Amino acid sequence: MTDVLRRGRASLAFGFGVQGVAFALLVTRIPAIQDRYGVSDALLPAFLAAVPILAGIGSVSTERLVRRVPPSRLLRWSQPVVLLALLGVGAGERMVELGVALAAFGLAVGVLDASMNMLGVSLQRAYGRSIMLSFHAAYSLGGIVGASLAWVGAHWDLALWVSYLPVVLVLLPAVLVGSRWYVDDRGGAPGAEEKAGETGAQGRAVVFKWLLPLCLVMTFAYIGDSTVSNWSAKYLQDVLGSSEQLATVPYNVYMVTTLLGRAIGDLGVRRFGAVAVVRAGALVAAGGFAVVAGAPGAWVGMLGFTLVGLGLCVLVPQTFAAAGRLFPGASDAAVARLNVFNYVGFLIGSPLVGALGDLWSYRGAMLVPMVLVLVTLVYARSFAAQPDRYGGGHERSRTADVGRGGNGL
Repeated sequence: MTDVLRRGRASLAFGFGVQGVAFALLVTRIPAIQDRYGVSDALLPAFLAAVPILAGIGSVSTERLVRRVPPSRLLRWSQPVVLLALLGVGAGERMVELGVALAAFGLAVGVLDASMNMLGVSLQRAYGRSIMLSFHAAYSLGGIVGASLAWVGAHWDLALWVSYLPVVLVLLPAVLVGSRWYVDDRGGAPGAEEKAGETGAQGRAVVFKWLLPLCLVMTFAYIGDSTVSNWSAKYLQDVLGSSEQLATVPYNVYMVTTLLGRAIGDLGVRRFGAVAVVRAGALVAAGGFAVVAGAPGAWVGMLGFTLVGLGLCVLVPQTFAAAGRLFPGASDAAVARLNVFNYVGFLIGSPLVGALGDLWSYRGAMLVPMVLVLVTLVYARSFAAQPDRYGGGHERSRTADVGRGGNGL
């Protein structure tokens, strides 16, 4: 069983990495996509918003699908769809083809994100110790690789399909082979997930009641993340007076610090517990936004964005892990519902900061994600090990070890 889990962990980490590559290749080449299809500035936000909206639909659908199909199977077939849809974005010629490719990408990403984190939660439960951050570290590494490949394509002025085709040709067979070692572990008696998922309206209300704090934390974390992704370059250049070249640095530094923070984050969870790590992450991220808002110059602003990356990087993985501990008998359903708020935060964050920047000031706008991240402190206790909310109580001793460094493999 040890070898099975280790292979399962390695293959899932590779799947996270591939998803990071694919997503980075899409979002970093948006200007090239816009030029290829002649998408106007007025129409571009509609195309961009459609992807997270459809991803949310895909995530919700996954909750129902996993009652009949194992998450490993959903992940095995959704990841190739994401890669092929990415290639479709690069190879199309008409706007309708772009719409179809982005729709397929969005729906498949929703299924992929949900099933990927379901498997991560169940593997962590099987390991008996925190490993969730390592999967998201692989995603961050994939994002760095994808952004670097996108830079090469832009630097050499390669057509989109020329940039995407070699990546898809390499990664597509690799993920199909790697998917052979995915491990499904529902962490309970046969049919436990299905039974939990089929509770009536009252049961679902109880689930959402306990899940709501984690949903809010997920939303706030992605509002912060989208603020850095979409506004760090503009903020450094327009507000702090940096050069155009220097303005591209904060997001790259943010990605690197996210990778580093996640790479060591599991050790922190094992040593100090999930609650302490989440509180520390929220304080560091909020401090980073405060530094950004008050920065007298570009270098101090970059320091602030670096702190934001170090703080935010632990919140999302620990939110998924906490959902698995809260609902050990229905972790798949909990993860699928929680994953929707990933896209909610992404949709809210960038327009919110942009609107506040135009109406007020961009320095003031940076205080909004700071305050929202600080609200995470109110909900930090939701990340503690919990007994089975469905009344079993027998899961407490095992799930407690996950947050406190039990004697797992």
